[in-house]
Amino acid sequence: MKKGALFFAAILMVLVMTIPAGAATYTYKLMAGPMGGSWYPLGGAIAEMLQKAIPGLTIGVQPGGGITNVKSVGYQKAELGFSNACTAVDGSLGRPPFDKKLPNVKHMLTLYYQYFQATVPKDTGIMSIADLKGKRICPMKKGNTGELMSRHALEVYGLSYKDMAKVNYGSYTDSVNLIKDGHADAYLPVTTVPASSIMDLNSVRPVRLLAFPPDKIAALQEINSGYKQRVIPANSYEGVDYGVPTFGTYTHIIVEESVPADLVYKMTEILVENVGKLAQVVSAMKGADAEFLASDVGVPYHPGSMKYFKEKGLIK
Repeated sequence: MKKGALFFAAILMVLVMTIPAGAATYTYKLMAGPMGGSWYPLGGAIAEMLQKAIPGLTIGVQPGGGITNVKSVGYQKAELGFSNACTAVDGSLGRPPFDKKLPNVKHMLTLYYQYFQATVPKDTGIMSIADLKGKRICPMKKGNTGELMSRHALEVYGLSYKDMAKVNYGSYTDSVNLIKDGHADAYLPVTTVPASSIMDLNSVRPVRLLAFPPDKIAALQEINSGYKQRVIPANSYEGVDYGVPTFGTYTHIIVEESVPADLVYKMTEILVENVGKLAQVVSAMKGADAEFLASDVGVPYHPGSMKYFKEKGLIK
């Protein structure tokens, strides 16, 4: 036998020996988010954590978006994904932008809260969402929950994309660069606080964050009950020394119904026990505990995660 063949055989033997006899093997896809956001690095960290702890499990991380990820899991093109609660609820119920119910999309656990952060340079003079009429906006890529939430934010002010001078569907990085260069006027991401992309923009062009008054929050909740009122804390960004009322939604992990319950139980257990390590990747998870991770976001739990949380007394 040639040396190359012998080497390959040896490597194969090592790989086989690392998997206990009789252990099942699983090759899954986890849909994360676009480059420049919090989902992609978190997806990588979660995949690595689970693969190290569960023999025979392989997880490939793919870029995606809130809406895209629900469709991928719902159409059985991926087993795992990040989503936003408002979007996953829409998918479960078959409400737009989904054209049918996706009952096989199940909730594993909650991760953290995401905020809609309508951001404009101070020198534009834009003070409200109403002032975006005739302006150039960056509402994120289509298929991203943030893009849908941007449409809803405009809608409660009687506006649509048709009222804009230009709509740029770009990544976090692309959107920030357009505004830095003076080619766009407003950045409309849904992300964590503080957001690195907004901090980057603020270092070049000082920003203002636009607030949503109570009547607009109420109107948004009429559109989607999954929207929650939150306040971006004062001083989250340099020069923004005021709290900003806005809306947002929970980021959580969704899982395809056919993934074995015992495997989902184990994955849930590992993530709950290592939540502190995940907080090192996404600061928004700092302070999250088992009770928070067990939060009900309106999407049915997967039987595996439900069993784990019930055993721990975190859900009834």
